[in-house]
Amino acid sequence: MLTHGELGVKFLDTARLIGLTSDERVLALSIDPTASPDSLRDQVAKAIAKVNAGSGVLILTDLFGGTPTNVSLSFLEEGKIEVVTGLNLPMLIKSVNARHGYDLKGLAQLSADAGKENIYRASDVLKQRRPKGGSSS
Repeated sequence: MLTHGELGVKFLDTARLIGLTSDERVLALSIDPTASPDSLRDQVAKAIAKVNAGSGVLILTDLFGGTPTNVSLSFLEEGKIEVVTGLNLPMLIKSVNARHGYDLKGLAQLSADAGKENIYRASDVLKQRRPKGGSSS
């Protein structure tokens, strides 16, 4: 993961508490906004080398158009490096827990789908669960 501030570290800590089956070869890297672009690219290159087991690297970033994503895009290489933006906790847990069952492209798609599929407007969900015509008290 590559994020602004300590977001990735906190996501990883939380995922470990609630459902991450293994954090082997998972790394959270925080972007230092004062670092030079060359320094950022060097940090990301080292992180990729550290986690790459030969089957490709999935980079999860927090915000499309933000520095973490923009730096990650310079490493994008079909079959070797994929980038998925919009990091959320379901995306992280699903991608880490399922990574051994998918190729890189499939894992990137699974991650993006998990992120989208776990976004709800709570009032809509609760309305669907209430019995019709019943009181809410």
